[in-house]
Amino acid sequence: MSASFIVFGSMAILILLIAAFVSFFLWKRRVVRRNTILEADFSRDYEEHLPEDRIGRILMRGAPVLRDVVEGLRMAAEDSKVTLLVAKVGGSGMKMAKVQEIRDAVTRFRSKGKKAIAYAESFGEFGPGSTSYYLATAFDRIYVQPSGNIGLTGMGMKTPFLRELVEKLGIEPQLGARKEYKSAAYTLTKSEYTEPHREADKAVLDSLLSQIVEGVAQSRGLSPEKLMSLFDLGPFTAKQALQQGLVDGLAYRDEVRTGAENEAGKGARFLGLPEYLKRKRRRSTGKKKVAIIYGIGRIALGKSRSTPFGRFVMGSDTISAAFRSAAKDKSVKAIVFRIDSPGGSYVASDAIWRETICAKNGGKPVIASMSDVAGSGGYFVAMACDRIIAHPGTITGSIGVVSGKMVTSEFWNKLGIHWGGLYTNRNADFWSNTNRYSEEQRKLMESWLDEIYNDFVQKAADGRKMDIESMELAAKGRIWTGRDAMERGLVDELGGLDEAIRAAKEAANIPKEERVGLKAYPLKRSLLKRLTGSDRGDTHLSGLELLQELQGVLESELFLQNEALLVRSPIIGT
Repeated sequence: MSASFIVFGSMAILILLIAAFVSFFLWKRRVVRRNTILEADFSRDYEEHLPEDRIGRILMRGAPVLRDVVEGLRMAAEDSKVTLLVAKVGGSGMKMAKVQEIRDAVTRFRSKGKKAIAYAESFGEFGPGSTSYYLATAFDRIYVQPSGNIGLTGMGMKTPFLRELVEKLGIEPQLGARKEYKSAAYTLTKSEYTEPHREADKAVLDSLLSQIVEGVAQSRGLSPEKLMSLFDLGPFTAKQALQQGLVDGLAYRDEVRTGAENEAGKGARFLGLPEYLKRKRRRSTGKKKVAIIYGIGRIALGKSRSTPFGRFVMGSDTISAAFRSAAKDKSVKAIVFRIDSPGGSYVASDAIWRETICAKNGGKPVIASMSDVAGSGGYFVAMACDRIIAHPGTITGSIGVVSGKMVTSEFWNKLGIHWGGLYTNRNADFWSNTNRYSEEQRKLMESWLDEIYNDFVQKAADGRKMDIESMELAAKGRIWTGRDAMERGLVDELGGLDEAIRAAKEAANIPKEERVGLKAYPLKRSLLKRLTGSDRGDTHLSGLELLQELQGVLESELFLQNEALLVRSPIIGT
């Protein structure tokens, strides 16, 4: 045997040993070890779906989505190797419906006999913390940092009324709405709440607070009356909260983690929820799939996109294409339409509405799943679905329309700018923001509003199998919580995405115990399309859209658009 052969053989054995060691090391890193403590961060907000356009990828790079959180908790509940859940809570960015989605997932985790521990640096540090505390009460125990506080003060709403400002600027809002509860334009045309506006918004606040009171009282063993008295006494320091039984202890993060390790016992180790998902998630090989189409953001014509201000646009082209693709896919047996939208363009909403019907006509059941908001246009795109499922705290309804323009001629005159105009026909200046509507044009606009409103109500009544009179009582532009909407026939069931998937399987006659694959739409674009930029959403913002985004940053939608808008009035500062 030659020396070279011996050397070659030795090197081959060495390479195999190294490869085996590396494989074992990687395998060991991929497995979930016994006595794992799952660690999560629920102090931040979670998006429903990551966008595929350039701006969206930059803004949301690496961000987890809500579905990952819920799926991870579901898997951990069934995983014998996971013994405890420790989660950071206390942030104020998450809205009510998402809080309820995660709260339900934590409750399911505990139903398997597993403990869940929540800790917070503070619940709304010198700010509102009712919603984040509501989430924390889904856990077995709650700890707060000794220097923290519990902003348990109830629900609040602030609405800016800018009528005097726009008058001083020389701007005249020529806006119309259907009907009296459609308050989106009131920020520009009124100086204070109208009675219908006040009535609707106050009812929403009362409904949200009652949901929090019921959940917290049950979880903490307090009577609703006692809890309501605490809301009137709040906010509380950490020590006061402990005395009132609102928390179980005062502790820093490291103390909570040490206590969890001691409780779990020998060999316990922490594993973050994102890493847990990587190790446990398997690609679905099932032949039957449920499509989840994500409709996120303001509804507009064109492709879905993100804005430089971090806000999403639900493009009718993108969502319509997603429905057509899912309808053609033979492996897709049902569709879940996940909606988080305050509304937008009537025409774009109508285009998406039609695609839900086409999918149904093609034999695919369509289930609507409402997230934080599915108001006005957000309700329009859902109302033809076979079933509508919303969270108790979802903001929905707002069946109405607002349209018109802001006349800015006097504003420009104050700046020394005078606009001349040349027109070929009598109504060629209809869209001009420097010309007021003529009486004839005003009547035309009013007739459009009537036609759009009647179309909205009729389609809603048809979709919900209600008579016009009953639908009219729930319409008039009024917003509702998901719980109140169900009482009025606008929603079929209260629940989250899991309940929607279950309903989709049932509608497609898929056995409850059978596992299905989930296929998310809009689909991820190919590397070639990403590199070339083809098939991407238009990220250019017109001056009008830029104004809307600036207004959105202030949490107030001032709709200055020469088109019919299906929009809800905003809730600010809950």
